[in-house]
This record gives sequence, C-alpha cells and structure tokens, in this order.
Amino acid sequence: MEEPLAQPDEDPVQKPQIPTKKTTTTTTTAATSSEAVKKVAKTVKPAAATGSVRKRLDLKTGPGLGPGSGGSGLGSTSSVMKPTLSASLKTANAVPAAARRNSTGGLPEKRQSNAGSVAGRKTSSVSGPEPVRQPVPEPRRSSLPSVVNRASSTRSSVPETRKSIPVSPASRVSKTTPTGSNVSKQESVRRSLVKPALSASSTSSASRRITSTSLDSSGSSGIRRSASLSGRRKVGTRTPESRDSRFVVLPQVEVKAGDDVRLDLRGHRVRSLNSSGLNLSANLEFVYLRDNLLSTLEGVEILKRVKVLDLSFNDFKGPGFEPLENCKSLQQLYLAGNQITSLASLPQLPNLEFLSVAQNKLKSLSMASQPRLQVLAASKNKISTLKGFPYLPVLEHLRVEENPILKMPHLEAASILLVGPTLKKFNDRDLSREELAIAKRYPAQTALCIRDGWEFCRPDHAAESTFRFLVEQWKDKLPSGYLLKEASVDQPSEEDACRCHFTFVQDGTLSTDPPLVLNYQWFMGERMLSNFAAIPDATGEVYWPKHEEIGKILKVECTPLLGETHYPSIFVISSPVSPGSGIPKVVNLEIQGELVEGNVIRGYAEVAWCGGTPGKGVASWLRRKWNSSPVVIAGAEDEEYRLAIDDIDSSLVFMYTPVTEEGAKGEPQYKYTDFIKAAHPSVSNVRIIGDAVEGCTIKGVGDYLGGREGPSKFEWLREKDTGDFLLVSTGTSEFNLTKEDVGRRLAFVYIPTNFEGQEGESVSIVTDVVKQAPPKVKNVKIIGELRENSKITVTGIVTGGTEGSSRVQWFKTRSSILDGEKDLEALSTSKIAKAFRIPLGAVGYRIVAKFTPTTQDGESGEPAYAISDKAVETLPPSLNFLSITGDYTEDGILTASYGYIGGHEGKSIYNWYLHEVETDSGSLIPEVSGLLQYRITKDAIGKFISFQCTPIRDDGIVGEPRSCMGQERVRPGSPRLLSLQIVGNAIEGATLSVDKKYWGGEEGDSVFRWFRTSSDGMQSEIWGATTASYMLSVEDIGFFVSVSCEPVRSDWARGPIVLSEQIGPIIPGPPTCQSLEFLGSMIEGQRVSFIASYSGGERGNCFHEWFRVKSNGVREKLSTFDFLDLTLEDVGRCIELVYTPVRQDGMKGSPSSISSDIIAPADPIGVDLEIPDCFEDEEVIPQKTYFGGQEGAGQYMWYRAKNKLHGSALIDISNACEDVVICGKTLTYTPSLEDVGSYLALFWLPTRADGKCGKPLVAISNSPVVPALPVVSNVRVKELSSGVYSGEGEYFGGYEGSSLFSWYRETNEGTIILINDASSSTYEVTDSDYTCRLLFGYTPVRSDSVVGELRLSEPTDIILPELPKVEMLALTGKAVEGDVLTAVEVIPKSETQQHVWSKYKKDVRYQWFCSSEMEDRKSYEPLPTQRSCSYKVRLEDIGRCLRCECIVTDVFGRSTEPVYAETAPILPGMPKIDKLEIEGRGFHTNLYAVRGIYSGGKEGKSRIQWLRSMVGSPDLISIPGEIGRMYEANVDDVSYRLVAIYTPIREDGVEGQPVSASTDPIAVEPDVYKEVKQKLDLGSVKFEALCDKDRSKKDPSMGSLEKRVLEVNRKRVKVVKPGSKTSFPTTEIRGSYAPPFHVELFRNDQHRLRIVVDSENEVDLMVQSRHLRDVTVLVIRGLAQRFNSTSLNSLLKIET
Repeated sequence: MEEPLAQPDEDPVQKPQIPTKKTTTTTTTAATSSEAVKKVAKTVKPAAATGSVRKRLDLKTGPGLGPGSGGSGLGSTSSVMKPTLSASLKTANAVPAAARRNSTGGLPEKRQSNAGSVAGRKTSSVSGPEPVRQPVPEPRRSSLPSVVNRASSTRSSVPETRKSIPVSPASRVSKTTPTGSNVSKQESVRRSLVKPALSASSTSSASRRITSTSLDSSGSSGIRRSASLSGRRKVGTRTPESRDSRFVVLPQVEVKAGDDVRLDLRGHRVRSLNSSGLNLSANLEFVYLRDNLLSTLEGVEILKRVKVLDLSFNDFKGPGFEPLENCKSLQQLYLAGNQITSLASLPQLPNLEFLSVAQNKLKSLSMASQPRLQVLAASKNKISTLKGFPYLPVLEHLRVEENPILKMPHLEAASILLVGPTLKKFNDRDLSREELAIAKRYPAQTALCIRDGWEFCRPDHAAESTFRFLVEQWKDKLPSGYLLKEASVDQPSEEDACRCHFTFVQDGTLSTDPPLVLNYQWFMGERMLSNFAAIPDATGEVYWPKHEEIGKILKVECTPLLGETHYPSIFVISSPVSPGSGIPKVVNLEIQGELVEGNVIRGYAEVAWCGGTPGKGVASWLRRKWNSSPVVIAGAEDEEYRLAIDDIDSSLVFMYTPVTEEGAKGEPQYKYTDFIKAAHPSVSNVRIIGDAVEGCTIKGVGDYLGGREGPSKFEWLREKDTGDFLLVSTGTSEFNLTKEDVGRRLAFVYIPTNFEGQEGESVSIVTDVVKQAPPKVKNVKIIGELRENSKITVTGIVTGGTEGSSRVQWFKTRSSILDGEKDLEALSTSKIAKAFRIPLGAVGYRIVAKFTPTTQDGESGEPAYAISDKAVETLPPSLNFLSITGDYTEDGILTASYGYIGGHEGKSIYNWYLHEVETDSGSLIPEVSGLLQYRITKDAIGKFISFQCTPIRDDGIVGEPRSCMGQERVRPGSPRLLSLQIVGNAIEGATLSVDKKYWGGEEGDSVFRWFRTSSDGMQSEIWGATTASYMLSVEDIGFFVSVSCEPVRSDWARGPIVLSEQIGPIIPGPPTCQSLEFLGSMIEGQRVSFIASYSGGERGNCFHEWFRVKSNGVREKLSTFDFLDLTLEDVGRCIELVYTPVRQDGMKGSPSSISSDIIAPADPIGVDLEIPDCFEDEEVIPQKTYFGGQEGAGQYMWYRAKNKLHGSALIDISNACEDVVICGKTLTYTPSLEDVGSYLALFWLPTRADGKCGKPLVAISNSPVVPALPVVSNVRVKELSSGVYSGEGEYFGGYEGSSLFSWYRETNEGTIILINDASSSTYEVTDSDYTCRLLFGYTPVRSDSVVGELRLSEPTDIILPELPKVEMLALTGKAVEGDVLTAVEVIPKSETQQHVWSKYKKDVRYQWFCSSEMEDRKSYEPLPTQRSCSYKVRLEDIGRCLRCECIVTDVFGRSTEPVYAETAPILPGMPKIDKLEIEGRGFHTNLYAVRGIYSGGKEGKSRIQWLRSMVGSPDLISIPGEIGRMYEANVDDVSYRLVAIYTPIREDGVEGQPVSASTDPIAVEPDVYKEVKQKLDLGSVKFEALCDKDRSKKDPSMGSLEKRVLEVNRKRVKVVKPGSKTSFPTTEIRGSYAPPFHVELFRNDQHRLRIVVDSENEVDLMVQSRHLRDVTVLVIRGLAQRFNSTSLNSLLKIET
C-alpha cells in the first residue's frame, strides 16, 4: 500500500477575521522563522477553534498521494515541523459535495467545495476564516498536535508499516508551529502509521492517514490553528522526545499569497485547458486541476512560472507531454490517477523536485533525465522492467509499490544501483542494510546493463552475466573473426595506476595480417547513468585518477582498429574512485645512460603517490661485485651518478624509496644494471703546476680515465729557435727549469696507459716562456762546527742566473733572533770567500752570516742572513760534510766521502742501507758494513741507497751519526746474456731447451729464434720455433741446430742478440705414431677408416688391426683392412684400432691404439610392408621389414578408404580425400562394421628404440573387408520416460538392414502374448499393460537381406502408472509472527502428471516441523497437532525455522518421497495493539485506564499519550506529562473526550502503528454540577481563598498564606484582600473576561488555581478542597463563556 506524499493545494495566506480584535498574520521564511514565532506568540488573540472531521469510507484504502488530498479547501494533510507535526481532519458536519478520488487510489471521500487551503513549506501563519464568498461558510481549521510527544505526529490507520523518508536538503527549514515551538533543523526517524482514526467524533467521523512526508498541505493545516492555541505555548519549549523526531519533507516550494498566482478548479469537469472560462495566465504559480476531464496538455505552455501543477485524476493517456517544456519553473507535478502508458515524451524540467505518476498504466519509468527530482512516486502501475530508467542524480525517495516488478528479487538493490548514493528511501521505508550490502556486490556496469534491459540476477553471477549481456550487444560490432574474452578495469584509486583490460581472441584459421590495434579513451562521470565527459589526453591503457576525481566513475572506451577499418567502441565502467592510501609506491624504475666508466647514468622512478603530496624520494646507489652482495656507495644519494673506476666489472643497483611531503614512505624498489665497462684510456684537464721561472720545478698533471692506470708515459720538450720542440726528458712528470730553459717554452706530453698496457690518445700542453730568475739566495745555512778555531762555511742556493762573486760578511750576536743588522758585531768585512774560521772572540756568541747573491753580470740581489743554531763552543766529533758519488746503475760502484771535525778521528762506523722510499728507515746491507765503497747488486734495483757514518774521536767519544741519501733510485743494467747453450739429445723427436744466464735487471720476455744449418753451412730459420724449447722433427735429420736469444728486460729494454753453438747432426729417432684418428661416422651401416701420423725416420710398412670391444671389455678381432663397415652387431659397442709403426729399415715402434665412441644406430628405415586379406571382427596382422638399430614402438595408423588408392594418393593418404578416415593406431587391427566394404590402409612410421623416426611407409589391402553373419546380443528393454519403453540390442554382422522388432506381454500366469501393431523399437504403455510385464523381440537383418535368429529380452518389472509428483512445495504468507503460512503443491505441467493427479491420486498428507539448534547443526521437531496445509505462526516460533513436509499417496498404495518447504527464521510481527479501550468512563473526578491486547514479539517500552478531543472538532490536544496507563481526570477535561494513543513498541525498539481509543465526553460530577449550576444562576458569587505572597517557596506552609476573597459576576472577576484592624479592604486584581483571560489548574496540586486577567495581572489562589477548586473554576469559566458567547472549552489553557 503506497503512502501519500501530499502536496500544497492552496494559497498560503488567508487573513483571519476575529470579531473582537484583528490578528496579525506572520509569513515565516527560513531566515526569519524564529522571529515570526515570537511575533505570533505576542500578537495573536485567541479565537474559537472549530475543527472538521473527515468521514472514513474505507479503512483499507490508503489516503491520497496528490495535492490537497484532504479535500478542497480543507487542507487536511499533516504538517511536518520541528518539534511538532500537525495534521487536520475534516469535519463531520461539512457541507456535502461531489465525492472525489484519492491520488493514491483511495475511495472517494466527501469534500467541501470552494474552501481555501494553505500551501508551501516555508510559510507559517496564524489565520482565521476567510471572508465567505459562497453561501457555504468555510470552517476554521485547527491542526493535529503531537501524539506521542511534541515532536511526533498522530496518524490514522493503514494496514502497513512504514519507515521514514530521508530529509532533503531543502527541507531543513522548519515552519513556525501553531504552538510557538522553536525552529530547528529537520531530523529523520522511523515512523509508523496510526491504525484507528484519531477522532473523537461518532462512527461517521472520517479517519485520515497522516504521513511524515506530507508537507504540502501542512502549511495550511498546521498553520491555521486557532489563535488561542498558538499564543499559549512558550517559544522554544520542547520535550526530550522532540529531539529525536525526524520527518522527511517534500521539496521546498516558495509560495506567495494572493489569487493572482493561484488557480484552484478541482472537480469542475474541465475538458480543455484552452477553455474560455479557464483564464490561464503566465503569472500563475499554483494550479490545481485534479478531478476533471482533461485529456491533453495543449494550452499548458502558457504557465511559464508555474511551480505546483496538479493534474491528478483526469483522462490523460500520453504521450503528449511536450507542452510542459515551457514550464521551466515547475517544481511539483502530480499526474496520479490517469491512464498514462508512457513517460517517454516528458521533457527535462530543470526545477522539477516531486513527480507523482501513481495509479496509471506505466510499464516502465523510461523518461528524460530530471536533474533535480527528489521524490518519484509510481505505485499502482504495471511496471515490470527497469529498462530505460532515467538518470536522476538527486533522487532520494522512490516508490513502486503494487507493481509487477516487485516480484523481481533484490529490486531494492537494483534501485540503489540505478539511482546511486542519493537514494535514502525505497517504497516508503529506509534502505535495508542487507540490500545496500547486496548492491555493493554487483559489478560497476550493472546499472547500465539494467537500463539497457539486462535481466537482474544474483550478485555472485552478475559479473559473468553482465559481461555476456554486453558482449551480446557488441557482437555485431566486433571485427570479424575476433571474440572478446575480457573487458575489465582495475579498482581506481587516487593517484594510482588504473589499467583497463580488453582481450580479443582471434579465430585460429584467420590470418594475423594486419594486426588488431586497440585505441583507448578515458571518460569521467558523476554517476553510473550520468553523461561521461572525455578526459583530455587520457588515451592510454593506464590512467592515473586525480585527487579531485575521488568518488567519481571512470569509463574506458576501446576502439578496435583493423587495418584502415575503425570499428564501433566498446566500453567498461569502473567503481567509484577511492581515496588513496597515502602510501606511495613505485610503479616502474628505469636507468638511462651508457654503462661505461666516466659516464653519468640517471635513475628514473615512476611513482604512484596514492593521495599523498608528491615529495622527493630517497635515492641511493649500490655496487654489486660478481657473486657478492650489493654494497652502498657512499655519497651516491642522488638520481644521477657518475661511474667511477671502482664500478668497473660491477653491477650497479639503483634503489628508490618514494616519500610524500607528509613523510609517508613506500616500499623501496630496486633496478639492476649490466656490468660496467672500463673506458678507453684517456686523460683530460692536462695542466702544468708551478711557475715558469728559472730554478723552479714544474709538474705536469691530468685527470686519468680508463680503468686502472698503468705505466703512463710522460715527455718534456723544449722549444727550439725554429719553433720545433726537442725532447729533453721522459718517464717523469716533474721538470726542473734550468738556465737552458730561459726564454723558451716547454711542452708536456701525457700518454695515458691502462693496467693492461693499452695506450690512449696523448694530450699535450705548453708552458709560458720561462723567465730568468733575479739573483736570490735561499736555504742559507752556516755549515761547520761552532767551536773555537773551527772553520765554518755559509751555503745557499742562488737562483736567477749564474752566480758570480757573491759576497759574505760574518757577524756575532748574543741574540738568537735576527732583526736585520741590529745588535750585530762584525767579525769580518764583506768578502767573496764563503769560508770563515771562528776566532776566539766568537766563543759564546752566535755566528751570523750575511749572504749577498751576485750574478756574473754584477747584479746583486737582496742579502739573506743565517744564524747559527747555538753559541760557539768546542766541537765534539762530527762530520762537516758527507756525500756519495758513483753511477746508480746495477753493478756500478758508489763511493762515500765525508769531512771529520772534532779532534783526531778514531775508528768511525760505516753502514750502507737500501730504501724502498726515501722516508723509510731502510734495511742494512751487512756485507759492505765498514766499507766506503759499495758495488750495486741486483737486489738494489729500483731502490734508494744511503750511507751512514758515525764519527768517533780517538779518545772514544762518539759523535752523532750522519746519513747521506743517494740522489736517485738504482737503475737496472742494460740487458745482456752472460752465457747461452743448448741442452738435449740430437735425436729426432727429442726436445731441446735453452740454458742461459741473464744479466740486467728483471728479465722480461726474451726473444728466441731456432736455426737449422746443413752440412754445407747453409743456415735457415725454423719457422714457428720461437720459444725456449724445440722438438726435433724429421726435417732436422742430418742438420745442425742452433738458437739465438735477444735479452729483453721487464720494462721492454732490449740487449744484444747472442747466438749459441750448434748441436748435431740430428739422427733419426725410433719409429713412433704421433697421432691416430678415425675417419667416418660411427653409425651403423657407415664405413670407417683412419689417419695416422708417423715419426721416426723414413716410414716403412706399418700395419693395423680392427677390434670390436664388448660391454664386458672383451675384444673381438674384426679385420686388418684399411676400412671397416659397421653393422647392427656393432651398435652400442666400441671399435678399437691398433696401429704399429715400422721404419723403412724394419724397426718397429710401440703400437698405438684408439677407441671409438659407442656406435650409434642408423636412421630407422621401413624396408617392406604388406597387408593380407581382411575380414570383419578378425585381427589383421601386417607383414613388415625394418632396418636401423633396435626397432622401437613404431607409429601405426590404419585408414579406411572407400576406393583403393595408388601412387601419390596412397603415400599422402592423410590428405587424399574426404572418404579416407582413421580407424586404428596399433600394429594389428580388427575390422569393425564401419570397415565392411572398404579398403584398409596402414601407415607405418618406423621408429628406433630410442624414439627416432624414419620415413613412413603406406600399404593398402588388395580387397575390401568382408562382413560377418548377422547376429544380435544383449537384447534389453529401457524405460525412456513414464509409460514409454524402448527396445535395444547389439547388432553384429555387416551393415544392419531392416531388422524386425516385436513386443510381447507376459501375464501374471507366465503367458507371453504378442502385441499386435507393436513393430517399432519404442512402445507406449496402454491400460492393458498394467500389472503385466513387457518383452522385446529383435530379429537381425543384414543390409543384403540375410536374416539372423530372433532374440527376446528379459521381461520388465510389472508395469504401473507414474507416481504423482510434486515439482515443489511453496509456502504462501510471511514468516512473521501472527501470519498464516499455507503450503501449496506445484504440480508438473506435463499431461501425464495432470492425468495421474486427476485419476490416481488418493490423498495428500502434511506435517509441520519447528527447528531447534543442536550444537553446529539444525534439527527439526515435528508439531504433532499441525497436520493441515495451513499453519498460523505463534509467538514461540520467533527465531526458529518452520518446515512443512508433504507426501502424496496414489490408489496403488505408493507414496512419493517427502517434499519440504522451509522458512527463514521467524521474525516477530510488527508490534500491534488490538481491542484498545479506555475503562472508567464517567465524570471528571474518575480514574481512567487504557487496556488492549498486544501482539508482535515481546513488548518493550510502548508509548501511551493521553489527549483531549472536543466533540465535533478533529483537533487533539495533548495533555503534557500524561504517558502512563492510568489517567486521573480533572475539571479541564469537562466536555472533552479523552483520547489515548497507544504506540506499541517491540523490545528491540521497532514501533508498530499507533492505535487510539476515546471515551464519551467527560461530564461534571453530579454534586459539583448541581452546585455550579446554582451559582451560575445567581450570577454573582464570592469564594474564600488563600494567596501565597512569597512565590519563591516551592512548598508554601500555611503560615505564609494570606486570606483573599474572590468575587465573580457576569461581567468581571475581582480578588480582594480583606481589611484588618489597621487597613481597609483592597482590590488586588480586577478585570473582565475578555481574552486573554483564563483560569489555569495545577495538576500536582488539587487545591490551587491561577487566574490570568492579562499579561500583567494574574494571581495564584489556594482553596481548601479539590471539590471547592472544581466549583470555583467551573463557575468562573461558565460566566466567562456567557460573557464571550463561546463554548466552555475554548477558554481552557492548553499547552500543546
């Protein structure tokens, strides 16, 4: 049953008219609603509330789903507000008018004509009745207040449970409630419908269904409440329950007041929109034309500003909605209750938010996309498919109740897929979690497939099914010969690679030229059914979704291209793009650059950032040597790396770890390179270090590249006057500039050489012109013993030309620090002599020498000073000089010389040392200790030599030892040979070697050359003999042999060639076989010979023998021929050849032998093949001859040919013709029936034992295969189906001809009777065959009419009719507590079963079972008393499963197997309360209790709300705080009906439909009534009361109360404070009964009352008893009623 979604049906504002005072009407919008509420509360005067009750015609029919479904002018739908929901009911005494229909299919209801209503959700007004335009007066409306609490609504009875609809964004602006409640955000909550009517009227009162979504007319019904009600509730007050009250509202429609924008012609039998009296204009915004006779929309195009258009219950059939295209502002469209069959012509309406097409004849919802549609109501149609479902991007509520499509499984999940995440409610209930979960299991393309007509299936089959569906659509578009095997796309994730997969499979018989090319284009869309936009430049197989594309859908179109033909695109759709994990990952690593030393290589990383901010990854390089682990290269932490020498012959590893800006690290990835190669030797940046000034040392340097540097060569060249350069130095990179270099340039040449000796291209550089240095002295030293009478000398190195007569002057000083010539005392004048003998006066002074350098041309330089280290003293023994002279060459002699001072020399100590480098301590040369000369040995080559002298005075005093280092390293001597001779015997075949003595450094590869000299002295070089040994050959016999040697040092220096003495003459050696080899292939059938190499003089008659060597080592002599023919016996064995050399003089040498490999078999050959004559079922054994090793399992193929083949056709029998077929694959073959009359051919592929195959042979039989005699065996009867039998037998004997069949019937007595006319192999049972057995007779007949012997089958079982079958057992009803389950047998549709059921069925038995959990399995227990086909679900069945068992019995006493039907676990029923009634009807002092029967699971905390209802009014007034089962009436209830609304709630929180019960009008208790009547008749009464002046006390004591006199009459009320001895009586409060005068009661205190005259004058009084309070209140209210001419109840203070 569909629930109504009411819509606005009247203009929003009507000016109220109150006889006493005008009421200000306030229209509230979203921004000013709170202010409006406050304003209403302050300004509106109370007005009489006259309600109307709608008559109920049919409780089973739901209320309307159209605008104003409450009736014209009555606005009876509920108002959804926060915290209250209001709804109004029609009056029972409304003026009758023509009955009309309900927009959702309800029966006609009575309505009042020509009455206004309020529309719009943003408008809130307090209004009275409008001026009457017609004789029928319009009743004033009042709204239905909160039922359950102040935030929930009271709804009428509908036999269905309904859930809430999600709130649309536009609905979050609540309206000003008639009670002045605060405005807050709209919330949603589960709601249930009220089943009985919430009415206090008679049985003729109408019940109204009130929905949480009915906002349209709530604007009128909820706002048009009496002013007296709306002004009494304080703004902002709400109960705790109101916070959880949530309702879904219709899309918001802004409305304006005034008849110029509104047209209401409901029920006026209008036939055309172009009627002259219709007065359609472009200004209209609200048009209500329901319940007319319209059949076309022509004329509606003028309504360009219309917002609400109601065309329900007309005669539209459609199509023909094109005129609506002009209605761009249309927000709500009602088309319910027509005859519309299609919405295909409905145009796109950009502002349409609500569409009702219920109660039509629609078969689908195919229409144009509606971009803002939020609610689509399509119940009660004929919708059976979702094909063509439109794109509705913001749809929130979809209703398709009472349509055939509801039979579709998981319809809700399909709707979720089609609509998308905006869908909040389906069929008026919240989306099921189960359906949401199921929807997520479907593939992404499901929505498109559903829209295109795919048949919805289970989610686990959906992926394959949708793919087949799409392939079926595309099959005519694909390239010919290609099949689509896969079309999918990866789950897209932010900034991660998303790859599409399109796989085509080609028919193997087609050519692959040209190849199939696939082009891609990626698209982006908001939803599955939305229009997808192409992504620029996204044309690859992979796409990287961006951050802004999260939640969107990707679509990939693949366009096949075959040659020049472009085929239509196919596509695949992804699921929504998910946010990235934030953890980056490396997709691909590449290393670019040439892997040669010195080059720069770069690593490139392709990173998927997966939602993180791209950062700088961590790069590092590792070096991996061969067969070792990688090692990190220090400092290589960038993407670029320059290959160094250490990388040669290593593989580099580029490791990259992606890191986002947020610090998230991904997994590191590696990339290996090939091994690094060394570069060709080269040098760059060659330069000269040092000043080009005479006397300086310059050095040539450069940056070497090319592996490890070897002995690179250096050359220095000096420029000549001609401009050419002359080589002046080699082997060193340093050069000392001399006088010869002055005025010239020097060139430095760098020839790079690697460690292997490979030289690169030389590079040279030239210095500037060498300048002459000015005379300058450095290293000025005073040499000599600072002792008395000692001779000292000043030395210094003078640069800047050739030193001339430099001058020296000597001084003495006490100071150890020089400061020019200050404090210096001259010891001599300036002289040329540099030696000076220390005078006596210098003892104790330091000696200072002033050295003034002078060149030969007389130029003097700056003087330099030298000071002695210490003062002059007597010298100990010491050396004044020490030097080494001689040639630093191997075998050279070095001589040490020194000068001794310090007395008479004794026996000084001399030692010589060898040094690897100048700075090490050196190693002592013991053999020359004590000598001043040293002959250089070979061990000193490449080392430095030093001499140490320790002076010793003759008195034994030892001086300081002094060492002198040689100026250069010891050079090796020139290479030469000291001796050379040949060692060995001068016999042919002997090896001669060289014995030599080498001198001159480390020997390198010396060069040898051998010579042969004849007896006449002719000498010739022996070609190829260049080593230190030589084997004498036959050519040397009779000759002399000598050798020459050119000594070569290790550094390639060469010495003089030396020739040895001759040896010889050479005599012949013994006969010898130097080598022996086989000639030929060691294969069976081949001929093998040999080649022997002889030495030992002139060859004689050598001989040889052939042997076969068996596996056990035994040799078998074969022959002595020069060749050997290999046979099958040799296969698998070895052949040995023994060769004995013989010299010409008859001398025999040692025999030589050679063994072959194992002799291989020859290629297999079929020599002969023959087939004998062939007979059916007789084995054919062919005759064949084989050659080629041991025969293995050959390949045999038998062919059957209709005709005899010859020649090439026989050889190529496999491709001969279509009549040739394969019939066997073994050596022998037994012809079968198929071979009869055909020729048999055998294809033989000879195969060796090792599997090698030879050339095939083919043979064919001389005659066709002869057939056998016809016989039949295994004759049997087979039951094909119920009542149908087939006879079978195995025929043999050629081709079967027209064999004879017969059927026999065997009776119970054993008599066999031939069944006439039963001559076919099948037989259908007749009634005569029942209780008998059947036999089948088979007489074989060959195709040539030869007849065999008749054979009978075994008799069948007794023939009986087919058992009645139950195809399935179905359960009708719901597995819900309280529902009735009925078992229904589904009978097969076959005629046989239909006949069996009608004729042979005896009875059907049922048994019901209830499940019980047994550990890990479920068991069922029978319910003994439940043996009928129906079962009513009980309370104790909740949570269990029910099973019904059905067994059918036929007239033959047979029973079928039990058939079962099971339910899901029984769910508790919807909470429901039945037979609700209120006990205690009576007077206003009685206690009332609510009682009813609850069902629907275990009852939880059900809610009860007590309300009051005035007779004749639909309004219900809540009684705050009264939510218990008991209620004590009071004087406020007088003349009202008490209404109790019981909302059943299950223990799990599920709410049922509220149910109401009411009492008769509450009467005044008789005693009170009598007293009140008396006092009212008097017209003036006084009451004594007490007044609490200190209101701050909550519990006033009697001591704080003061006496007061309450005086009332027909015109006014007065409270007088009585006089005392010290004061006169004073009037505290005085006023008339004019509004807002009222009297309030206190429910918690039965003695108190409050009289409110106006907002400034009120008083709280206390009386002695409840009885007196009731009398007082009723008297005051009675007088006020007469004063205001209103009913008694209108002056009661009610808070709603």
